[in-house]
Amino acid sequence: QVQLVESGGDLVQPGGSLRLSCEASRMLVSLGNMAWYRQAPGKQRELVAVISPAGTTNYASSVKGRFTISRDNAGNTMSLQMNSLKPEDTAVYYCNAELGHMSWWGEGTQVTVSS
Repeated sequence: QVQLVESGGDLVQPGGSLRLSCEASRMLVSLGNMAWYRQAPGKQRELVAVISPAGTTNYASSVKGRFTISRDNAGNTMSLQMNSLKPEDTAVYYCNAELGHMSWWGEGTQVTVSS
């Protein structure tokens, strides 16, 4: 079992930046792929970014060039640096971790981009 706790969500103006963190209950070196998802009101949850244990990353086209995912395999924290935020980035952001056929989710952190 893995517990994941997200933090860093906030209200920010368009064009601003935020850094989200996901703290796991075990060291990330013991986990497989980790990812950030988001869910806006009335919409399905969507993949934002994923990072493999080796550090290979992949991004949704809507955030490519603006968001950066990273993980500290020597520790227990994964992050999402979000720059040039847009109102359409408003959503609850969720951390996900996988290991084999198992998958765990955090409870989410709210990001609101508004003037």
